[in-house]
Amino acid sequence: MKTALFAALAAVTLTPAASAQTATTPAPATAAAKFNLDTPIQDIVADAKAKAALDADIPGLTTHESYDMFKGMNLRQLGAAAPDKLTADVLAKAEKGLAAVK
Repeated sequence: MKTALFAALAAVTLTPAASAQTATTPAPATAAAKFNLDTPIQDIVADAKAKAALDADIPGLTTHESYDMFKGMNLRQLGAAAPDKLTADVLAKAEKGLAAVK
């Protein structure tokens, strides 16, 4: 098992160097969204525009009685804990709203 793991790790480690030499043009850099579903909720709330977007897309989240217990989580983690409340559609809407924050 360890031998297979080391062989796979070596293949992954060596492959990028070989492909980097053959690449002719670098991939264009894209600006990542400042806030997303992986951003801790407390970090989103610390930014006024991001908090407004979050409050618009998921009303009541930032005023929830258990906010202090989950504020260190991100929306993906919270969605896994409460899939009936934070459905895929709700999270997609929040992700779009957060991505628009500049």
